[in-house]
This record gives sequence, structure tokens and C-alpha cells, in this order.
Amino acid sequence: MLEFLNSLAEGLRESFYDIGAGVVQFIPKLLIALVIFIVGWAIGSLLGQVVSQIVKSLKIDNLLKGAKVDDVLKRAGFNLDSGRFLGDLIEWFVVIVFLVASLDVLGLTQVTTFLNEVVLYLPQVIVAVLILLVAVLIASAMQRIVVGGAMAAGVKSANFLGSVTKWAIWIFAVLMALFQLNIGGPLIQTLFTGFVVALSLAFGLSFGLGGQQAAAGFIEKIREEIQSHRR
Repeated sequence: MLEFLNSLAEGLRESFYDIGAGVVQFIPKLLIALVIFIVGWAIGSLLGQVVSQIVKSLKIDNLLKGAKVDDVLKRAGFNLDSGRFLGDLIEWFVVIVFLVASLDVLGLTQVTTFLNEVVLYLPQVIVAVLILLVAVLIASAMQRIVVGGAMAAGVKSANFLGSVTKWAIWIFAVLMALFQLNIGGPLIQTLFTGFVVALSLAFGLSFGLGGQQAAAGFIEKIREEIQSHRR
């Protein structure tokens, strides 16, 4: 009986020693992981605030409100704040990158593998959002240019042409964003190609018809000048 108790005590002692040794070896790794994560959180928060302020200074929300994007978001239960949205994306991207590094220190490979996939996908989301924001700026500028040029040329449907230009740029940007996010795959690529071809044909026909009228007027003007010189 005494021998059994001694062996049991020895086994417990070795088990507790192994646990203690494991804890002692794990604590430095845990502290390093916590430091990496806290530093990453601070950097991510700072970068997020900077990006948010930059986007807000560009006043993109005013253009989005003009496009009635805020009404759509309100129906879905969200408020329009593109600066905060982009800032949060950047912040979480940086935080997740540092979280992956901290988990790697702890040896949690399965979680690290999953988060690596998230980190690799987040830049695509950021690029897609930037594509849409830039498209809003370009669409607004191009709409004003087309409307102004059409009015100067005396075209009655100037506002209609401006709206068509704006929506064409938006659709083009949405297809590019979906393609960037790898959503739809071949279907989006086919729609993208078809949209570009259709848009090219539409502009070609419009400019072609307009060019015919301009050419006809120019030829008629030359003919009148020749006749006037003959007289």
C-alpha cells in the first residue's frame, strides 16, 4: 500500500512539474503575443482615424447623398459615413494582421491559417470600395461636363445624356468592384465585356450620327461659299 502511494505521489509530482514547466514556457509567449496585439490595435486605430479624416475632407458623402445613396442605406438601417467605413476597414485590417502574428507566436496554426485568408481578402474589399468611391467622383464630374457641353451645343436632352453618362459609369464601377471581389466569376466578366461593348457601340452610333449631321452642315456651308464666289 505504501509503495502504491509513493508511486502515485511521484506520478502527481511529475505531472504538476510538467504543467508548471509548460506554464512557465507559455507565459513569455503569451506576454509577447499580447504586446504584439496591443501595438497592432494602437496602430490600426491611429491609421483608421487618419483615413477617416482624409475621406471626410474629400466630402464624398455629399456626392453620395446627391446620388440618393443615403436613402438606400437608411432603408437598410445604416447611416451614410464613408469616412468611418473606410477607416474601420483599414483599422481591422491592421488589427487582424497583428492578431495573426500574435497567434503565430502562440503556435495556434489553424486559427492563423483562417485569419491569413481573411487578411488576404480584406485588401480586395478595400480596393472595391475605393473603386466605387472614385466612380462617384468621376460620374459626378462627367455628368456636369456632358450636360454643360450638350447645353452649349443646343441639345435638348442634355440632362438625359448627363444621367446616362452617370449611370453608365456607376454600372461600370459596380461590375469592376464585383470582379475585384471575385463575385460571379465568369458571369461578371461576361457582363463586364458585354457592357463595355454595348457602351462603345452606343457612343459610336451617337457620335457617328452626330458626325453625319456636322459633316453635312460643313459640306453645305462649303457648297454655299463656292456658289457665292461664282456669282
